[in-house]
Amino acid sequence: MEGPRLRVAGPDDAAGLLALKQALDRETSFMLLEPDERREDRQHVAADLGAVADTANSVVIVAETAGRLVGYAEARGGRVRRNRMTAHVVIGVLAAASGRGVGSGLLRELELWAPAHGIHRLELTVMAHNRRALELYQRMGYTVEGRRRECLIVDGRPVDELYMARLLPDPPR
Repeated sequence: MEGPRLRVAGPDDAAGLLALKQALDRETSFMLLEPDERREDRQHVAADLGAVADTANSVVIVAETAGRLVGYAEARGGRVRRNRMTAHVVIGVLAAASGRGVGSGLLRELELWAPAHGIHRLELTVMAHNRRALELYQRMGYTVEGRRRECLIVDGRPVDELYMARLLPDPPR
């Protein structure tokens, strides 16, 4: 597999991004939605990508290999003045692309994008038993700030979720 091309997604990526999210829903229990819960269609995803493009502190970055999306990271910035400098991150990488630098590449792209868009804090949640993701986030400078005990049911069992964040240099004034 060649190295992925990382780029900001736009409305034309709606079909590919939807297919990627649906594939992730099917192949892993580490994403929030189960396969039959996603209600979006291509038009909804395109509209959302358009809205993100019109928002200064939000972005969706995709990883593309051989014309196919294999991963994505989205950062959604706060919507009011007091939390505008914080962005919540969601990231997903297909199993076939796992272990090839896609996840770390996506997180690095967010870190490069963030300061120019007024973001000082990137935060995310991860299921506590998702060791591979937890290790990636820690390698990339995220720290655990809290634990929500038994807040999710995955495969019929209660699961803890960890809150993690990374502070970037030079907070906006």
